[in-house]
Amino acid sequence: MDPVDLFRRTAATVPAYRAFLAAHDIDPARVTSLRDFARLPMTTKQTYTRRYPLPDLCRGGTIGDMIAVSSGSTGTPSFWPRSAEDERVIAARFEEIFRDAFGARDKRTLAVVCFALGTWVGGLFTLACLRHLAGRGYPITSIAPGSDKREIVRVIPELAPHFDQVVLLGYPPFLKDVIDTGGLPWRDYAIKMVTAGEVFSEEWRSLVAERAGMTDPTRDTASLYGTADAGVLGNETPLSIEIRRFLAAHPGTAREIFGESRLPTLVQYDPEVRFFEEHEGTLLFSGDNGIPLVRYHIADEGGLLPYERMLGLLAGHGFTPSAPGPERPFVYVFGRSHFTVSYYGANVYPENIAVGLEQPEVSGMVSGKFVLEVVEDEQRDRRLTVTVELMPGLRPDERIARAVGSSILAQLRRLNSEFAAYVPGERQAPEIRLRETGDPEYFPPGAKHRYTRAPSRGDDL
Repeated sequence: MDPVDLFRRTAATVPAYRAFLAAHDIDPARVTSLRDFARLPMTTKQTYTRRYPLPDLCRGGTIGDMIAVSSGSTGTPSFWPRSAEDERVIAARFEEIFRDAFGARDKRTLAVVCFALGTWVGGLFTLACLRHLAGRGYPITSIAPGSDKREIVRVIPELAPHFDQVVLLGYPPFLKDVIDTGGLPWRDYAIKMVTAGEVFSEEWRSLVAERAGMTDPTRDTASLYGTADAGVLGNETPLSIEIRRFLAAHPGTAREIFGESRLPTLVQYDPEVRFFEEHEGTLLFSGDNGIPLVRYHIADEGGLLPYERMLGLLAGHGFTPSAPGPERPFVYVFGRSHFTVSYYGANVYPENIAVGLEQPEVSGMVSGKFVLEVVEDEQRDRRLTVTVELMPGLRPDERIARAVGSSILAQLRRLNSEFAAYVPGERQAPEIRLRETGDPEYFPPGAKHRYTRAPSRGDDL
């Protein structure tokens, strides 16, 4: 993508962006080079998309042929116009996964859309992209039960025997719930999975792959990096997954490459349709969407690595990936910093806790959902507290709590060198609170789960 050309077209045809530039005293005619482009002010949800009327954010002041809704962390809805052209571009990301990883060009494939349906981002747009693939000649049949778990496990046994493979598409914790509670012979269905919306660990991938009967997690799973604002920005490939699995087993190398004690989502992106930039450890992107976005800052922490740079760094540590992958740049994404908690000056990340819950000795007892917080007691002493959801049918038990606490502590010390160095040894063991499945305070059914809470007083809980 030529970002300067995108800028010129957006400045010429999008009323809100013209007004935005005028408010910053910028003459579009003077932006002629990439250096000029890099000096343009960033756009954000607060400074741009929420500041101008919805039609003015679109080309020619005309809203597209479909609107999706997101609520983000604030609960305030945001509206994102879409068009058939958006679907066509983003369908290429799905096509790459279905073609190169799942072999769907020559296999009869049942695609089960488990993202929420309705106005929300995800379900209907995913379904539209899958139908684009069918229109391109792929033998893909889609069904969209959405996030209705009972309907998912009702339709799969009826339909799966007619297909060579079944692809589940949804949010990671929801798909794990489906596989754990469905009681279906998953190994008979040649299950594949496409996920989006959350960072997960390689332990999680291995665990879910084993329970679903997958034979090769590198080729049987793929995660999408996307935003409500612009759709899919990048996707995992067998190459990026193999690299990530290597780095999960070598946390020191991962810290050297990414500069963090946590493993990010690692995807490849197409520079012909997305232009990424780094800004102080966060990501900006530009792209032509239902709402064209120029230097848009969504506060995702992460960075960029060219293809040759990534493979060179890995070679320096004695690793050469064998999986195929396009020679395209990598983008790595940690998520947003406000999803961490600070404990004795150390940043503790939900990703660190998740790995502890995905170890073999405890994974069969817990759902994988948890809430991480720092709680202050009556003596004003602070404790790292993890509230954990049990698997269906289990009740809180001290033996389970001890096993969970030991597993989390071991992985915190292994993965988070800052935690091991900053937190006094006698304060490192987390306090574990177990809750039954669907606990209404911490794990209400149907709600989008949040893995952290702000610091609180113990007597407030």
